[in-house]
Amino acid sequence: MSDAMARGILYIHSAPAALCPHIEWAVSAVLGAQDQLEWSLQPAAPGTYRAEIHWIAAPGSGAQLASSLRGWAHLRYEITEEASAGCDGSRWSHTPELGIFQATTDVGGNIMVSEDRIRFAYEQGAGDPSAIFHELSLALGEAWDDELEPFRQAADGAPVRWLHQVG
Repeated sequence: MSDAMARGILYIHSAPAALCPHIEWAVSAVLGAQDQLEWSLQPAAPGTYRAEIHWIAAPGSGAQLASSLRGWAHLRYEITEEASAGCDGSRWSHTPELGIFQATTDVGGNIMVSEDRIRFAYEQGAGDPSAIFHELSLALGEAWDDELEPFRQAADGAPVRWLHQVG
């Protein structure tokens, strides 16, 4: 067994109150006894709560967290796991509307898009720049970033950009 440890952050951007204890149990099952989640109201989605925890655990714990939270439809979250000895970093984002997104990250936290994914974008685009742009946007998780940004910024006193359904 390796003594290598990984660092990461779990951001719960919005969760219904009834789901909060279940999230705590899931996090505890993966990370063990670390700092407790401290819940606060999420102004971008009234009636929901937000929390975050910085963690240190075995490499791959981010993937375990994402798996343990997968399928909870009313939950918005992000998980980052920094690169560690012999392991790339990763980022997971989840929204009720889009589901889960996973990407490999470098030591600076930048999303790394593989050669195969770039080739796929070119093939799907077949000379149509807007189709190539769309595929690369998917590879970077831009739709998840766009949807989560109001929740990231909705701390007390921060300006909130409210989401509105269009047409």
